[in-house]
Amino acid sequence: MSVDPMAYETQFFGFTPQTCMLRVYIAFQDYLFEMMLVVEGVMLKKLDGIPGCKVSPSQIRKCTEKFLLFMKEHFDKLFTKMEEMLLQLVLNIPKNVLLPEDRVQEQYPYSKEEFQALQDELQQLQQQCRAEAAAEQALRAELEEQKAVKAELEKILQCFDGLESICREHGAGNFKESFAFLTQNSKKLQDVLKDVEEKSKKKMKQHDQLM
Repeated sequence: MSVDPMAYETQFFGFTPQTCMLRVYIAFQDYLFEMMLVVEGVMLKKLDGIPGCKVSPSQIRKCTEKFLLFMKEHFDKLFTKMEEMLLQLVLNIPKNVLLPEDRVQEQYPYSKEEFQALQDELQQLQQQCRAEAAAEQALRAELEEQKAVKAELEKILQCFDGLESICREHGAGNFKESFAFLTQNSKKLQDVLKDVEEKSKKKMKQHDQLM
């Protein structure tokens, strides 16, 4: 069998020429074995019909095997010549022939260095695409967060509008002034509450000391 990889022929045929020749060889060999078995069977029938024949089936099998070995040796020699002829003249693509799918390489030839430069540029573009995709995803997440914040602010504004309406209904003129007044009163209440807590703590300490 030929050791030439014949990659271009494999691209064209869809199978390696060596594989094709191997299958042909196995098919011929199987046919030769089957033919020998048929010949042996015919000889056994013919000799069985001859009165006084002293040739045994084992002797016929030895003769069949010897003849099969002889045929196989000659067949291998003939097949080697046939394989060389088929691989050179039938299953071989001449060096000056270019397959249709490779015509673009003839129109746009490039060296290994140029091909490597294209590969590097392609890798950089892929990295840029991934970075842009990640940035776009981050922007979308930020946009969703801004939408949520906007919705909360709208709720707060609606709440303030409702408070202002309530203040107007109860005779308060300006909501901002009312809100400031409420804030001041709330602070005063907190101061009073703090003072009460401190006095309560002092009384508790005095009570503990007396006990």
